[in-house]
Amino acid sequence: RQTIRADRQRHARPGELLQIYQGMRTKHCRKIIGDPVCVAVRPLRLFVSAMGYVQFGDTGEAFGAAAMLDDFARQDGFLHWPDMQAFWQAAHPPACDMDMTFTGVLIRWEPAE
Repeated sequence: RQTIRADRQRHARPGELLQIYQGMRTKHCRKIIGDPVCVAVRPLRLFVSAMGYVQFGDTGEAFGAAAMLDDFARQDGFLHWPDMQAFWQAAHPPACDMDMTFTGVLIRWEPAE
């Protein structure tokens, strides 16, 4: 129940409904779930290199333990951290620097009632 997005001028805010799509800007674009409610937006840095870790910019909280990284990756829809790393390295090289660091936001949601 989370998604990671690049920095931009405005993201969803807590309490707003989200529209979550797969394959944007392609002929295969489709809405993948109903409109959930945003519950949190946190600035984040992902270090997806071999020594991966996650750091939140609003609190400075960071973690790099394998079990915590696996849990974080599962919350984002991946099997485990290595699966998430492989995705980011393949899909987002222009958004990452040479150390495979990605800066953006983590958006968490709950199903709408």
